[in-house]
Amino acid sequence: MMVKFMEILVRTFLFFIILFLVIKLLGNKQIKQLTLYDYIIGITIGSIAADSIISFDIPIYYGMVSIFLFGIFGYVLALLTQHSYETEKMIEGSPIVLFQKDHFLEENLEKAKISTAQILEQCRLKGCFDIKDLDKAIMETSGEISILLKSDDYLKGKKESYTIILDGVINEEELKKAKKTKTWLKQYLKTKRKRLEDVTLLTIDQKGSSKIYFKK
Repeated sequence: MMVKFMEILVRTFLFFIILFLVIKLLGNKQIKQLTLYDYIIGITIGSIAADSIISFDIPIYYGMVSIFLFGIFGYVLALLTQHSYETEKMIEGSPIVLFQKDHFLEENLEKAKISTAQILEQCRLKGCFDIKDLDKAIMETSGEISILLKSDDYLKGKKESYTIILDGVINEEELKKAKKTKTWLKQYLKTKRKRLEDVTLLTIDQKGSSKIYFKK
């Protein structure tokens, strides 16, 4: 038992040093900056290290060689993406425009696997609480959503708005705040010749001005 404990201790120490060296080789990145291939390499290296530490039937140098090979592979990929835009685009992908010119780009939302509600959440986290303030939203290759607000002149003259419909669902609390009824909403949609399920987003400001976005 003591012998196995000492072996685990030695293996743990060795792989800690190896992982430290590989991380220094690949460079420090925050979690949100990791690309898909960074994530794959990271979890694979972690899995190899864990198995090599506690699996005594696996020679220790097998794990060490595997980790160094994955580290070198990641380093080479980083160099390629750093010096070639086409390679970077092929490996990491391209930013995806989700919203621009007062429209949600439904095709791009499908491509990015993200909902309207998730975009609104990200906007709120970045201080944008009204979709009318949004000029453009882009999903970066890291998965982070960047937003661009409209001009200061527009923002100074705006009024608070209420989210009445989101992804085909009525928010009754917001409807009451806007001093509107379901009867009014039904008539409003009828004038637009749209059904409830066709609406991505409907907002109404304090002046009663509405803004509606339809699914394509």
